[in-house]
Amino acid sequence: MSTSEDKPEVVERGLFKDDKHKEEDKQEEEEKGGFIEKVKDFIHDIGEKIEEVIGFGKPTADVKAIHVPKINLHKIDLVVDILIKNPNPVPIPLIDINYLIDSDDRKLISGLIPDAGTIHAHGEETVKIPLTLIYDDIKETYADIKPGTIIPYRVKVDLIFDVPVLGRFTLPLEKKGEIPIPYKPDVDIDKIQFKKFSFEETVANLHLKLENMNDFDLGLNALEYEVWLGDVNIGGAQLSKSAKLEKGGGISYIDVPITFRPKDFGSALWDMIRGKGTGYTMKGNIDVDTPFGAMKLPISKEGGTTRLKKNREDGGDDDDDDEVLTSFICFYVSYLYFVCCPRCYKSYSFVLVCNYTYGSLLENRFN
Repeated sequence: MSTSEDKPEVVERGLFKDDKHKEEDKQEEEEKGGFIEKVKDFIHDIGEKIEEVIGFGKPTADVKAIHVPKINLHKIDLVVDILIKNPNPVPIPLIDINYLIDSDDRKLISGLIPDAGTIHAHGEETVKIPLTLIYDDIKETYADIKPGTIIPYRVKVDLIFDVPVLGRFTLPLEKKGEIPIPYKPDVDIDKIQFKKFSFEETVANLHLKLENMNDFDLGLNALEYEVWLGDVNIGGAQLSKSAKLEKGGGISYIDVPITFRPKDFGSALWDMIRGKGTGYTMKGNIDVDTPFGAMKLPISKEGGTTRLKKNREDGGDDDDDDEVLTSFICFYVSYLYFVCCPRCYKSYSFVLVCNYTYGSLLENRFN
């Protein structure tokens, strides 16, 4: 007869006991993981509800325009206008602006603008990004970029915002266009035409030749210049002139007035009269309109040579020019003898000498 003491004792062995604990731990971890996921989902749902109720959203932006406030031979200033719209009920800070300008995937400049400002709640603002390209830096980096050419460019901008609820947000933008690498026009004094003679003042026109070597047209508006014949500064002026210089070697002729005193010249003017020519230097600036904006470009010519000679290819009246020229030669010869020998100025011998000198000059000038 068996008793309760005779019943076998069931003992949990190690293998089954460990498996049970593992299952319990796994179940506990799953419960914890599920709880965390539920918390995340809850927070996400709350965020969406807040966004729906309060109206939080991502800002939008667009590159409205790129202006060129200043351009010359040394640099070009660009201003990028970016219109930013904030749909949120609170202001959002524009933390940073990253920018890059490249040409055919070659970097020209890049940089960072920190703490760029704040965009007002439910508002829109135009943010202006000033950029400067230094031509010497570009030409030193890329030897194939030549003066007078037009190159393509691309502006890339990353706007970095800190949006409530959504957190940090980057908005990329880009805009393409073209910029010039300007080249100064060539200038020459083609000829000098005299209009009025006197011992104290002579008035003449300088017939200037301007040549545009750029790949874009130049619209001339104004001219500022100074001229030296030999080592003598014969003055200068500021003039309003209108002319179009065609791209790719277009030539335009401009008449500019000059006033000087013959007695200041000495041998320089005498060499011109004798047909030998004299050296001249011209320096100044021209104000021009271009497809990229207004420019002030320098003009300069050193070591040039000019003469008192008719350029018959201009289609002018040869007889009129010859008459003016011979009158000037006669005047200048008389002036020289008057200065050298005032007492003999009205004598018969003076007239003979003048006639001889005058005839010799004309023979040298026109033969």
